[in-house]
Amino acid sequence: MQTLHVNGYDMAYLDVGQGAANSPPLVLVHGTLGDFRTWNAVLGPLSKQHRVISLSLRRFFPEHWDGVGNDYRMAQHVADVIGFIEKLNAGPVDLIGHSRGGHIGFRVVQMRADLLRKAVLAEPGGDLEPALQPSSPPPGPVPLGPRVPIAAEMVRNGDIDGALALFVDGIDGEGAWARWPAAPRQQLRDNVHTLLGQVGENRQPFLKSEAEAIRTPTLLIGGGDTRGALAVTWRVLAEHIPGARTAVIPGTRHWMFEQAPQEFCNVVLDFLAR
Repeated sequence: MQTLHVNGYDMAYLDVGQGAANSPPLVLVHGTLGDFRTWNAVLGPLSKQHRVISLSLRRFFPEHWDGVGNDYRMAQHVADVIGFIEKLNAGPVDLIGHSRGGHIGFRVVQMRADLLRKAVLAEPGGDLEPALQPSSPPPGPVPLGPRVPIAAEMVRNGDIDGALALFVDGIDGEGAWARWPAAPRQQLRDNVHTLLGQVGENRQPFLKSEAEAIRTPTLLIGGGDTRGALAVTWRVLAEHIPGARTAVIPGTRHWMFEQAPQEFCNVVLDFLAR
């Protein structure tokens, strides 16, 4: 593990692989309750062809945050990722963002396209503005947004596993949390207090005009069995990002890179090689 001092905070990251000469680094941005370990299942295949840099956002593991403070904001995390890429001083990079990290990736593309060669957004999390929303709600669980304050209150009351079950089951289906292996469960426990910050993170909706203005080559990926808003948002964005490519990983849900790591890597590596 290494750190870069960015915007007054030491951002932890893993740096693996070499990549071909003159090939850009591949920066991985995790989602809610994740950290640099989120990508463990795909670090091997990806690092065979690329220098891969998996970072932990502000207030995530290895820090064990207590939820106190006012710097857990979407805008802060976007600024931190921009600052991190700048400090790498490696020229334009490729970026993969998942879920909340996909939202961050979208904002980095929007704000600092000069820092990126290509972007991969895996089921980016966030609301669509009214002009982009489907006429009828997508089938599936209650949208994640309303669950976060409930889960945060459970964390405050000491019901950690209850909060995590509410969160994970709301995304991947009833009983998903109970079926998760021990290591991923511990990772989410290590970051559970970030739910307290996420309640007030001030995440803005995706706008049609923002998507239409993107010129960075972009791939959007979804799990074949994902349900609810997460299954809709990436498809809608792909319709409005000029030249966007799409891919579905069959038989997977939101954490598709853990459930089918080789298939996920094949799709990503093909896109990056073009």
